[in-house]
Amino acid sequence: MTDTDFLPFTRPEIDAETIAEVGRVLASGWITSGPKVLDFEARLSELFGGRPVRSFANGTATMEVALRVAGIGPGDEVITTAITWVATANVVVAVGAKPVFVDVDPRTRNLDLDAVEAAITPRTRAILPVYLAGLPLDMDRLYAIANRHGLRVIEDAAQAIDSRWNGRRIGSFGDLVSFSFQANKNITCAEGGCLVMNSADEAGHAERLRLQGVVRSGMDGMDVAEPGGKFNLTDINAAIGLGQLPRLAEVTRRRAELAGAYFAAAAEAGLEELGIELPPRARTDGAMTNWHMFQVLLPADRLRGGRAAVMQALRDAGIGTGVHYPALHLFTYYRSLGWRDGMLPHAERIGRGILTLPLFPAMRATDVERVCRTLAETCQRLLS
Repeated sequence: MTDTDFLPFTRPEIDAETIAEVGRVLASGWITSGPKVLDFEARLSELFGGRPVRSFANGTATMEVALRVAGIGPGDEVITTAITWVATANVVVAVGAKPVFVDVDPRTRNLDLDAVEAAITPRTRAILPVYLAGLPLDMDRLYAIANRHGLRVIEDAAQAIDSRWNGRRIGSFGDLVSFSFQANKNITCAEGGCLVMNSADEAGHAERLRLQGVVRSGMDGMDVAEPGGKFNLTDINAAIGLGQLPRLAEVTRRRAELAGAYFAAAAEAGLEELGIELPPRARTDGAMTNWHMFQVLLPADRLRGGRAAVMQALRDAGIGTGVHYPALHLFTYYRSLGWRDGMLPHAERIGRGILTLPLFPAMRATDVERVCRTLAETCQRLLS
């Protein structure tokens, strides 16, 4: 097998014009935050219905800044999910607050809103939902709960660019909405992110926090009223993002096509008959995913060698896979805060068995068929 035969679980696509534009930025002498960043933010604001947007070096910084803009700090609790990249919880810890994990819906793999409401205490200040693989949860109910209890909502929409709720693009409404443009996202800046906010005041606050809290005045005036970080996006990254944005609709359409091909190939290969759970195919409650990932749930406890054996067999067959994500409340640090096995049974079962299959626009239907066929053959061999 050669490198060209290997099918990764994702592959970013940067066109020749974007590569040339990055070269022009490098040649310009202005390679940190500058005119490209301003242009990128303006285009993002248009995408999100004119709401204020600020860009950041990554999607972790966007969430930390969002928490600080919302006034979340020591003594506060933030309700979130354990099925997410660990950054979602780490940023809560970084601002001195306490992450409170609740279980997930076993079908959607997103926050169980019944569990969210049951977890609210007098110390709860915010809800931090994650849209796993780009699938929104029930936004109407989420905001009804938040409004009823006077809570902020910081949406970890890192994977949800161009996802919709009742026809409305995620980010075009809501409270504080964080997106990632990391290399494996549907559109990328190589590294980057953005935060969508409610007002010019919030945007100004976020802008200060992303560059050490510095406020400049006149030719030489400088002040810092609160400490910030070093979170700014560069013009190099913004140039990549500007090249990606016009392709967003086509990327979303192509991913939906490939997801449809996956469901057909999964049926042909008999994946569900082997106990492999597919992601939600269609939603009747208004949620439209951008198909950031196609994730199956393996019957890991019945497989000799578990998920790792399946991943190795697929890799040996030239197919890359990923794990997004283990249940993070069982990581050593979060165990030290009191979390234990058995506290979030749905999240723990999903964390043991979830597997991300290849999905990116340049894939062909034959690639999808090969993945499903190889996965079926592997699981048949490994099932106890």
